[in-house]
Amino acid sequence: MIQITGLTKHFGSQILFNNIDLKINQGEKTGLIGRNGFGKTTLFKILTGEEESDSGEITIPKNYKIGYVKQNIGFTKNTVLEEGTLGLPKELTEETWIVKKTLFGLGFNDKLLSMDPKNLSGGFQIRLNLTKTLLSNSNMLLLDEPTNYLDITSIRWLIKFLKEWKEEFILITHDRSFMDEVVTHIAGIYRTKIKKIKGNTENYYMQIAEEEDVYEKERLNSEKKFKKQEEYIARFRSKARLAGLIQSRLKMLDKMEKKEKLTEVKTVDFYFNYDRIESHSLMQIQELSFSYEKNTKLIDKLTFTIHKNDRIAVIGPNGRGKTTLLKLLTSELEKQSGGILKNSRTSIGYFAQTNVLKLHPENTVEEEISMEDPDRSFQKARNIAGALLFEQDDAEKKIKVLSGGEKSRVALGKIIIRPVNLLLLDEPTNHFDMESSDSLLEALIEFPGAVVMVTHNQMFLHAIATRLIVFDGGKIFLFEGSYAEFLEKIGWESEKSENNIQNKNEADKSILNKKELRKLRAEVIEEKSKIIKPLELKHKKLEDEIDKKEKSLAVHNADFLKASEEGNGKKISELSKLIHQIETEIDILFNEYEKTMSMYDEQIKFFEEKLASLEE
Repeated sequence: MIQITGLTKHFGSQILFNNIDLKINQGEKTGLIGRNGFGKTTLFKILTGEEESDSGEITIPKNYKIGYVKQNIGFTKNTVLEEGTLGLPKELTEETWIVKKTLFGLGFNDKLLSMDPKNLSGGFQIRLNLTKTLLSNSNMLLLDEPTNYLDITSIRWLIKFLKEWKEEFILITHDRSFMDEVVTHIAGIYRTKIKKIKGNTENYYMQIAEEEDVYEKERLNSEKKFKKQEEYIARFRSKARLAGLIQSRLKMLDKMEKKEKLTEVKTVDFYFNYDRIESHSLMQIQELSFSYEKNTKLIDKLTFTIHKNDRIAVIGPNGRGKTTLLKLLTSELEKQSGGILKNSRTSIGYFAQTNVLKLHPENTVEEEISMEDPDRSFQKARNIAGALLFEQDDAEKKIKVLSGGEKSRVALGKIIIRPVNLLLLDEPTNHFDMESSDSLLEALIEFPGAVVMVTHNQMFLHAIATRLIVFDGGKIFLFEGSYAEFLEKIGWESEKSENNIQNKNEADKSILNKKELRKLRAEVIEEKSKIIKPLELKHKKLEDEIDKKEKSLAVHNADFLKASEEGNGKKISELSKLIHQIETEIDILFNEYEKTMSMYDEQIKFFEEKLASLEE
């Protein structure tokens, strides 16, 4: 266990955390959350001794070992396997099979195992450091965005590893679904303090919202009492016979705690402008093929159509051609054979990781965003910059001083400023914090056009994708269905050897023993949670929006009644239009609410039937 007491850390004039206390008990798996710049990585560096706090202390038991994935590369062995073996405890240095198992789980193959680690790509070098950390027999793991350099199959392996991990770990990740799947507790850095709860991210955010609501009510109540005392004192201060009472009230006023109004913590507000299109088809891809090397085809005779409301996820291990496919669709790469037929009304918004490299370093944020606007309206660009948290003077910051996450927001701002009906997105959540990822997810759900997205973010896959383009086992194919359906019906090649026994058991449930049945049931429940949770989040959001609109409608109806009694014709006309507008908005929200509930009910029924079949 680790005990943090009274820890304070400044970064320049900014307070990251102030007098915080945190205790990680034995066996606890803790997710550390907070906005970018709130100090999550800094806290890790303080725990590992890379940085010092301004005050406070950290108590670590004797011989307690902390494993931390180092970003700096310093390899000493000639092969990946030999380097990986350095992570093993001394008593296990001969057990190279353990190293191979971990390396394979994180996406290495036999060919890579014999390579000089210095010749690996940057992503695989980080994976090798992660391998050494996971094997190090640590008491605690500190994992800072471990999925950034992993592909989808490696992430699934890491989830399984962390679930089976018996010791403690602290995890930073922008992938809420990944975090919720592996942690037992959440610790959040918020308003320079840290709060830890048992449960998942939803539990944490709900508790924070409730506590701030209580605080605001108490603040307003305290403010009323304070004001009342001040009015009393001002009214009777001149009365000599009440001097004693006035002094008593003044002392009471001094003792009263005056609660400060909470500053607003703003969230990125992503949205996409829609370019309406009547045609059902946006793009037709016919027998598309492409390769960088003569004998190795990344894409071979791929055929599919992008419809105007499609939600297509492009998934597969890294280096198999996912990004190449998006480049072909945007004509950034020239196809080698096959056809790409684009509707003349199709307007594309393309986000690639390399987009941030194409930003002009000497431009300001608003200048860079306005470059994509045909009208070159700086006011429009400034409005978009404000929605992306570049407010006022921040909109005039130069690109060269921005962080990776800020540059990604600017790149998305260049897409937002013009209407599109097809979004092509390549790993858009990299460098985002959890709140920004949530905002982007909501924007994609609400976007009326088509989305084709390369992602390994579990929540995005389960919440958005209704069709998949799968790169796996040296093949590329279209799968009509959700990610959960793909895992159930086909699954990943790398996992099939592990799942052969399970698949056989599912084909003959009559011979399953109780232990295996429990395992299957747990997996179905886990799958159910991934599908149902995003629907519940959307359901709750719609409920809140409807409630807000109905409260507003009630207020305006009351005003309308009053205006009618007063015979105020102008007010009656204004309110009539406003009431009609709000009623229309409520109807639209109710339609969306009913669709969401229908989908929710269908999924609940599907999983109930699936669970019932396991009991037969």
